[in-house]
Amino acid sequence: MDTKPTTKLIDALTVRTKFGEIMETVEKEQVRYVVSRRGKAKIVLMSIRDYLQNIVKKPDVLVQLQMDAKKAGKDTISDKEIDAEIRAYRKSKKS
Repeated sequence: MDTKPTTKLIDALTVRTKFGEIMETVEKEQVRYVVSRRGKAKIVLMSIRDYLQNIVKKPDVLVQLQMDAKKAGKDTISDKEIDAEIRAYRKSKKS
């Protein structure tokens, strides 16, 4: 289940000394960190998933395809089912 990311403040020194831990927290707990230096916010750390879902603008055609797939129940198919769909499509093109 997707949860809305939480945002926490952290200083640059802490980021430097605990970078590995912070990376894990960002990825696993969907936490964003606003990193400050000398009391001023400088950067934001967030997971790539958070970035792609909330920052990167999706083309309208991709958004429409995703909505259509969700309506058709195709948004939860397995890798095995996807492979079968690809094989069937390729086979139909060869015929």
